[in-house]
Amino acid sequence: MSDVRCPHCNTAFKIDESGYTEILKQVRDDAFEQQVNQRVALADQEKQSAIALVRAELLAQHSQELGALRNELHSLTNQLETANLTRDLAVERALRQLERERDEMSFKLDSSTREHGLERAALTKQHEAQLLVRESEINRLRDFKARLSTKMVGETLERHCEIEFNRIRATAFPNAYFDKDSDAAPGTMGDFIFRDKTDGGVEFLSIMFEMKNEAEATAVKKKNEDFFKKLDKDRRDKGCEYAVLVSLLEPDDELYNCGIVDVSHRYPKMYVVRPQFFIPIITLLRNSSLKAASHLQELALIRAQNVDITRFESQLSEFKSAFGRNWRLASDGFEEAVRRIDEAIKDLERTKQALHKSADNLRKANDKAEDLTIRRLTRDNPTMQARFAEVGRTP
Repeated sequence: MSDVRCPHCNTAFKIDESGYTEILKQVRDDAFEQQVNQRVALADQEKQSAIALVRAELLAQHSQELGALRNELHSLTNQLETANLTRDLAVERALRQLERERDEMSFKLDSSTREHGLERAALTKQHEAQLLVRESEINRLRDFKARLSTKMVGETLERHCEIEFNRIRATAFPNAYFDKDSDAAPGTMGDFIFRDKTDGGVEFLSIMFEMKNEAEATAVKKKNEDFFKKLDKDRRDKGCEYAVLVSLLEPDDELYNCGIVDVSHRYPKMYVVRPQFFIPIITLLRNSSLKAASHLQELALIRAQNVDITRFESQLSEFKSAFGRNWRLASDGFEEAVRRIDEAIKDLERTKQALHKSADNLRKANDKAEDLTIRRLTRDNPTMQARFAEVGRTP
């Protein structure tokens, strides 16, 4: 048994070893909880520092690679512009050569007519046939320049792009999805949706395609910018990152004839290309996004680690909650025990006081009994004095 002093009434009372051990365990549990809280706070600081360091490294690396990608895109754009300029010069030279040959034929026709009046009819037919062939060749080259050699004889623009993609799908885009947009739930549909994934199944590129063409005899000519708003809406509705308009509209516009045109100043991540740049734009965007796919995987790993840390924190929080609940129950039990001990002490004090009063009363009764004599009992009582006299006793 050990003596314990109550902190409320400052009264000492005895408690057995099991109760004393329980009180010591509760004190130790309080100290253990403080240590756990300190270690959890330290682990949280280390976690935040590690995450901040990884984010800083990823941002620096991403900035460097983004700069390299921009330089590469600029270089490719310059190469495309150079190739377009070279092609246009070749077309112009061919046109000038054909026009020169046409003029020479016309001159020869006039000369032959003057020198050989008798053969005029035959020569006229011959040279007119040659002129028709040359004019047809000139028209073909002009159409070649306007349409930028799309080679779509008897095919629609959508069919042409689908054939071009399927021709290299197995080798260049083995994990890619490319098919017509068939979801009309948002209200409008694009023409094609392209999505590509890594070998691990992480999507790193998505493109919404719109193909536009019109006949030369169309009275009211459409412009490319007439379709930008709808294309941007389709891109956002279908959750695509980029939007590309493959267009044969405005065939004489030098801006759209120069190659890949970035119109992101009008709508974010939107490009306009001629059909022959359909595959190159996919390749450029894919290569650019593929380099960032490693960052996506690292971020996914960090998210998984954060999930593990969050799960650990959740488990630790559950442990702390359960521990705190048990501690509160034990504390409440301790308070109840102390309260009952206080009540027992008060009851014992009242019993003690009652026993003291009983002892006092018994002492007083004993004193009275010891002071009791026959003389005192018969004083002022003649009857009892006479009775005692009769029995021979003197009071």
